[in-house]
Amino acid sequence: MKKRSLIIIIGLILIAGGIFYFYKAGVLFKQKSAEPVKTEAVSGAEVTEEQETPSVEISPEKQQLIGVKIAEASLKPLQKVIRTVGRIEYDERRLATVNTKIEGWIEKLYVDYTGRYVKKGEPLAEIYSPELIATQQEFLNVMKWKSGAINLSKDADTLIEAARQRLRLWDITDAQIKKIEETGKPIRTLMIFSPVSGYVIQKAALQGMRVMPGEKLFDIADLSTVWVVSDIYEYELPLIKQGQKAKITLSYFPGKEFPAAIDYVYPSLSGETRTAKVRFTIANPGGMLKPQMFTNVEIRIDMGKKLVIPEDAVIDTGVRQIIYVDKGEGYFEPREAMVGIKAEGMVEIIKGVKAGEKVASSATFLIDSEAQLKGVKPLEGHKH
Repeated sequence: MKKRSLIIIIGLILIAGGIFYFYKAGVLFKQKSAEPVKTEAVSGAEVTEEQETPSVEISPEKQQLIGVKIAEASLKPLQKVIRTVGRIEYDERRLATVNTKIEGWIEKLYVDYTGRYVKKGEPLAEIYSPELIATQQEFLNVMKWKSGAINLSKDADTLIEAARQRLRLWDITDAQIKKIEETGKPIRTLMIFSPVSGYVIQKAALQGMRVMPGEKLFDIADLSTVWVVSDIYEYELPLIKQGQKAKITLSYFPGKEFPAAIDYVYPSLSGETRTAKVRFTIANPGGMLKPQMFTNVEIRIDMGKKLVIPEDAVIDTGVRQIIYVDKGEGYFEPREAMVGIKAEGMVEIIKGVKAGEKVASSATFLIDSEAQLKGVKPLEGHKH
């Protein structure tokens, strides 16, 4: 009887142990089966977190308090205006120098002061030259020899033409040569005439002075047109091209504008001012524009349609440019932008925002301060 009871007790213990074993095995199986699901859920959460863009929340009441304004990024025609100063100078193409090709003495001076206006062909001075008189006398002797040389008329003609050409090279006019032929007497003095109409800006000639071949006597400037030379900063040079229109004004003539176009962009740059010179040519009716006068120059450049936002919407950190895009419901997303040209209070956006998106255009530094306090920064390499 006791032996039977012992067998029953042992059997119950074995059954209980088997149940416990299978129960534990089932729990472990379930846990192992659930682990991949749990891992997959965590991984999905991490992906969602990585894709979530950072943003800073500014309540509407706070936006109104700090003066936040919203502007829309849009395509607009952009016009760059460059304002600078200019200086009136002589048109170098209308400058003339008067000199002589013979040695002699100024016997009579018609223009005796600097600044006088002279017309083209007007006499400036008379020069006495013994060499010139000797050449004229040779010319007259050849003329006489021709009249007596019957069989050598061709040779005589050649000599006469050579003598006549020599007088021309010394600036003796055909009218003067004809007068020498008709009168049979040499001209005592050589008359110097003005080659252009203009103002005498330099006078080296003096009454009675000796002059040598090539020596400068007068400088004459035609002021019917003048140059305006302006300085353009180095960073603006890529926008400057020959032929661009400009408006020139002077404080001496209020309300008067002189339209002009860029004639020439000088090839060199000033190392001190980091500027290059551009040149305009303008008409000078009545000689009202004087060399060395200062002018105001305004150049308007059409840049075409650009995607722009207000210039105040961009925060320049020195390393990159940051803008805050309005995502609605008080949220602003910081983005790194690439900017282009600036004009008329607007800035071109090359990368960072799309047309139609809205950005904070004022109080951006306060929004940026709030973002810095909350640790909100633009995503690295995040593209929009």
